[in-house]
Amino acid sequence: MVNNVKEIIYNHDNLKDEDIDEVVIRTKGLLINSKNEITLGYSYKTYQFTGGHLEKGESLEECLIREIKEETGIELNNYNMTPFFKTVYYTKNYHNSGKNRKNEIYFYVIKTDEVYNTNNSNLTENEIEGNYELKTIPLEDVENILISSIKDNPINEVIVGEMLEVIKEYKSL
Repeated sequence: MVNNVKEIIYNHDNLKDEDIDEVVIRTKGLLINSKNEITLGYSYKTYQFTGGHLEKGESLEECLIREIKEETGIELNNYNMTPFFKTVYYTKNYHNSGKNRKNEIYFYVIKTDEVYNTNNSNLTENEIEGNYELKTIPLEDVENILISSIKDNPINEVIVGEMLEVIKEYKSL
């Protein structure tokens, strides 16, 4: 789909592409302002980069633009829409569904000083139930904040590990 992007593949079950029953693609944006702060979503005691699932017929860029608007109210126009990082997860019997899943996540850097406006956002029921909010954090502090959040929700161990890899790659650019 996208060439020349650093990629990390997680395949603890040693699945092959022909073993996969479903593929889910997501885009995630690192929203970074000129003060070197990053805006993250926070819900169910879990930090996340803004973004979400690709819908049928959407390009990666269209997905990112839609998801950022839905979660932050920010409308992305004329931004460089090139992913810098990709993770791929192969999972056998995904959440006991009986299906083997391949998850692909494309990460983008969005340099913007636009302020999020939750009045323009369109959150999902799940985000509303989880008291979704946006938090702007100095980039120099984000790793420590993420690490300290691991104890808050069991899923954070996986999510924080991935986020730290992405931040490390961003800082190496």
